[in-house]
Amino acid sequence: MRCYRPVDVKIGVLALQGNVSEHIDAFVLALDRLGYGRSSEVVTVRNPAELEGCHALALPGGESTTISRLIDKNHLYEPIRTFSGGIFATCAGMVLVATHVDDARIHTLGLIDMTVDRNAFGRQRESFETDIPLTGIDGGPFHAIFIRAPVATQAGAGVTVLSRLDQGIVAAERGKHMALSFHPELGGDTRLHERFLKKNGI
Repeated sequence: MRCYRPVDVKIGVLALQGNVSEHIDAFVLALDRLGYGRSSEVVTVRNPAELEGCHALALPGGESTTISRLIDKNHLYEPIRTFSGGIFATCAGMVLVATHVDDARIHTLGLIDMTVDRNAFGRQRESFETDIPLTGIDGGPFHAIFIRAPVATQAGAGVTVLSRLDQGIVAAERGKHMALSFHPELGGDTRLHERFLKKNGI
């Protein structure tokens, strides 16, 4: 019989735009692999009330200017910026959590001290997949899927770089937060999700 820890865990996924269902599935799988399958839930977040009670929040990929506008429209900017849990930010999410971005239309959250180039790899047709090394994570390279991906060109004090390519930083952490320029939710490898959850005490 499998033993589950008697701890309630609630993970939110920002559901304003982007690949929401894939993030939900990935976190459900990661929580199950960590032993929280029966004592956890992954929920969509569209307003401040739905963020309440969450232990962590995922900011999915999508169109960063659109997501930024919808965060402001739905009165989520300050609740996310002051959220006590960790933020798992992928692709457009990486743009949103930065302190500096090359687009004045984006109201960044400023949670990770880094400068981000939004379209470092070009347009949609330049999307690609490759295996990347990950510092401090066992199990070998990570198969990463890059879709109109950003990179961090600079990172400040307190930011741990987990992986970089020639174009720049593609995976980084600061405290409980993790920012990835690729889409780990599109494969079955949940090592990054599990690392993120563990860093948030889950």
